[in-house]
Amino acid sequence: MDGERRRSYSIGVALDWFFFVFAGVSALWLAYLSFTESFRVGWWGLLVAIAFWVLLAYLVLPRIHRILTTIYVPGYFIGRTRTSDGLLGDPVNLAFMGEEAAIHEALQRAGWTLADPVTLRSSIRIVTSTISRRSYHRAPVSPLFLFGRMQDFAYQQEVDGNPAQRHHVRFWRCPDDWPLPGGRRVEWLAAGTFDSSVGLSLFTLQVTHRIDADTDVERDHIVSSLLAADPGIRVAVIEDFSTSYHSRNGGGDSIRTDGDLPILDLRPVEVAAAAAAATDAATDTETVGLPESSVRDTAAVAAAMATEQRQDLPRKRAAFEPPASLFAPLNGDPGCADPPRSRRARFCCCSACSPASS
Repeated sequence: MDGERRRSYSIGVALDWFFFVFAGVSALWLAYLSFTESFRVGWWGLLVAIAFWVLLAYLVLPRIHRILTTIYVPGYFIGRTRTSDGLLGDPVNLAFMGEEAAIHEALQRAGWTLADPVTLRSSIRIVTSTISRRSYHRAPVSPLFLFGRMQDFAYQQEVDGNPAQRHHVRFWRCPDDWPLPGGRRVEWLAAGTFDSSVGLSLFTLQVTHRIDADTDVERDHIVSSLLAADPGIRVAVIEDFSTSYHSRNGGGDSIRTDGDLPILDLRPVEVAAAAAAATDAATDTETVGLPESSVRDTAAVAAAMATEQRQDLPRKRAAFEPPASLFAPLNGDPGCADPPRSRRARFCCCSACSPASS
């Protein structure tokens, strides 16, 4: 019986490989015939070849990938985004705690620019800007999908006014009551990579940005820029969140990562924003003649309300709680008594962020 099972399984695998190879050879033969036949119609053959490429890159290959990836790519979270064609995209390499307003404030303070949404107008503009090498600091980024939906927003930093090269990071809000593998909870996940040039996708032949392979460098750049703009941001690192690996993203570009996941706590940014708003409100109140003590009381009440709202975040039931709260040490150790003890403690020197306390 076992021998029959192994034999039937082997026959099934052989048939699968036969059809995959046959489909690949057929596609190559079709491309060869279309290319050679295009020369028989003179200069019109160039237009025929361009039309064939457009159909192949933007219709045929995406459809094929969408069918195949529906079969073999898992539908659950594996630390990778997906392209609109279903291919595995950039790695998820950042996590955030805090509201959306805090993320916008922190990134803009650090010199990042909110990317325009993908529309016909913005798509035409990025093409013309890339060809003419004119700056487009709000250029859109291609859609990537996580949790079955496109990124909520994206930020970028253009390099030397060249739209072909830029730092960029996409953000997705996590579903309610959704824990990371291992049980820890965050409110946002992000994928940051560096666009190094413009080229053709290896898998679909579409025109796209090519990314730098070392995604950890871009991840660290994003964290460092935020910390430089606001030292009050706290960082903890989940070491070996995924195994370190070499792979390719949806455009066929090589990617590699050590598998660490930095978690940035931006709730202090919210507190600063709330305190500033409270101060403005207090200043307005003072102008109408209230005593200074009342002004201080108003600001204190506003700050206390902000702290209470921050602590009132929804919690997973106890059975799924991690052994210790991720950010519990961050509230208590303001000093930097311990130096970094490994390559992973690279964003902050306080003992709360060192590997020993994570």
